[in-house]
Amino acid sequence: MASLSERAAPELTECDREPIHIPGAIQPHGLLLIAGPETLRVLAGAGALEEVFGTDWLGAPLQQLLAQDVAARLDNPIAGPGGTIRGTPLIIDDRAYDVAIHRGADQVIVELEPTGTEPLLAGDILSWMDVIAAGFERASNLQMLCARAATAFRALTGFDRVMVYRFLDDEAGRVVGEDRDPALGTFMHHHFPAADIPRQARALYVRNRARVIPDVGYSPAPIRPAQYSGTDLSDVSVRSVSPIHVDYLRNMDVGASASISIVKDGVLWGLIACHHRTAKLMPIDIRMAATTLSGGLARQIRAKEEAESYRERLALRAAEDSLVPALKPPLTRAVSDRHDDLQRMLDADGVALVHPKGVDCYGRCPSKSEIEAIAEWLGERNTTEAYVTHVLPSQYPPAQDYADKASGLLAVSVPEENATILWFRAEQVEEIEWAGNPHKGIGHDPQATLTPRASFESWRETVRGRSRRWTLEQVEATHRLRRAFRDARDSRERQRLFQELERAVADKDNALAQKDVLMKEVDHRVQNSLQLVSAFLSLQARDAGPGQVADQLIEARSRLSAVALVHRRLYRDDQIETVDLARYLDELVQDLRGSLGQEWASQMTIDLTPLLIPTDRAISVGLVASELVINATKYAYEGGTGPIDISLEQYRNRFRLIVADHGVGVTGDRVGFGSRMMQAVIGRLNGTLDHADNSPGLRAILTAPIEDDTD
Repeated sequence: MASLSERAAPELTECDREPIHIPGAIQPHGLLLIAGPETLRVLAGAGALEEVFGTDWLGAPLQQLLAQDVAARLDNPIAGPGGTIRGTPLIIDDRAYDVAIHRGADQVIVELEPTGTEPLLAGDILSWMDVIAAGFERASNLQMLCARAATAFRALTGFDRVMVYRFLDDEAGRVVGEDRDPALGTFMHHHFPAADIPRQARALYVRNRARVIPDVGYSPAPIRPAQYSGTDLSDVSVRSVSPIHVDYLRNMDVGASASISIVKDGVLWGLIACHHRTAKLMPIDIRMAATTLSGGLARQIRAKEEAESYRERLALRAAEDSLVPALKPPLTRAVSDRHDDLQRMLDADGVALVHPKGVDCYGRCPSKSEIEAIAEWLGERNTTEAYVTHVLPSQYPPAQDYADKASGLLAVSVPEENATILWFRAEQVEEIEWAGNPHKGIGHDPQATLTPRASFESWRETVRGRSRRWTLEQVEATHRLRRAFRDARDSRERQRLFQELERAVADKDNALAQKDVLMKEVDHRVQNSLQLVSAFLSLQARDAGPGQVADQLIEARSRLSAVALVHRRLYRDDQIETVDLARYLDELVQDLRGSLGQEWASQMTIDLTPLLIPTDRAISVGLVASELVINATKYAYEGGTGPIDISLEQYRNRFRLIVADHGVGVTGDRVGFGSRMMQAVIGRLNGTLDHADNSPGLRAILTAPIEDDTD
């Protein structure tokens, strides 16, 4: 079904062609002067200029005609809409005129209108407008606000009928507030087609926010000379109006008319339409007060609409807060469990889910095959944006067969689930009351003379194929629901991965525990074997008696103890990758004290800084430490005993092991097995062994990285 604006398209197209901003004439109750911007001398004019200024008005300076410094006025940076400047009222032969000056790039235009018989006092009008503004604020909703506005504007203007006229989405209009003489019929709730106010007229209403026709039966006063008839009069209040509009008003039995724009956020929201049965003037002070009041009304309209939107958002958020936590994936389960809430939240009559395994329907919906066809049609649009319409049959013709179930559609895709959720609204048959038959427009003939509608009697039309409109807040809520479905799916996926990770970690822990048990068992067996070998070496040393063989066996046992001690600690501790080097060396020295005898045990002192070191490197450090201590006992005191100091220090990522004695110092080069073994171990540690004078005695210093830095 075509929209209302489409029905009136021929009228709208033809009316749009009329250049109403350059009518070439004015209404005869006013006067017009057109002057050059530099000279400020009159170039053209319109109206009864000879009666006011005499026959010499053409070419006269504006300053002389208006009895005021027009140039100084034009230098004033403060101007009204369209660059309009209020001039000083002009009084000629007991006739008073209000003066308005309009400055443009090419011309200066001055218009004069008769002053009202009872001019408004500033204090009175401000006090009255303050009371009216307070009444606007107290209006509980938009309907009450428009009713109060109609009453206020009628009181201000004195017209027989005042209507608050609102533009609809299809550019048609509807009367949403009215105050009238009881003798007149009502237009309340009547609709007017878009063609009644053409596009260029709506544009002028935004620019020039008050337009008055004091006498519908006027004869236009042309601009003279005719070469200036193309002057743009968009900002001029006395501009002559379209003869089509004049006939339109005559057909409505209107003698005088005024329109005050309601501009909200720079967009024409509606009009204050004023009609009087006889001719009636609206002076400039009344127009200015009406324009100011209209601005206050626009602000209150915005406040009421924003409050309504805020209340709806709160209600939707509350519904989401209770719905979203209960959405358990998969999506089919979530919709199945909470379909009633999904319908109620968006005020839908039915909801459906199209997914790879089929279609799930709840509430009042088309058939599954019809829903699949709708989903396929939506898929061709290839967009993730929500699709919303309250006139589905006009957008998707097959929907005419089931308009009673799905005249409205709000659909959103959920790509993560390869699914689409569709909310349906049933047909809402609407009876629209028009001010006259909107279908009786002129034929689409470019050569035809434009004529307006002749009848404004109530004409009722039944409109089908429409549902209740979806609000912007409801569309936003569907996007949030889609994110909630995605978050629920992601949460489920994260939970699944977390459970798999937990199982993998548990399996790893079990494997590590088994490995630790096996490693400890191996270390235990190795330790037992090393202890057995150590015992054999001790027995062999005693059997050999004093001498070189016994000394070598004791050295071998000490080296073996350094390795056995590490395995003993590995078997005892939970940590097998690293060991505390200070603790390890302390126990190693205790074993050396036991094997070297009491006379040496009392001479050994230790000062060890705790630090962690990899286990394999600890064994190498232990072998070097054992070798250095044994060398000190063999060579430092020439067969006697003496102090041996053992210390461990850390410098950043390196350590120093120092074995010092107070004996005879270095007495020749030693190239025996112990020295060769020690050099090999130090090389594996990537370290160095230095000897320093201990005055007396010798200091052997092993320096190496704590961790292997060759990786």
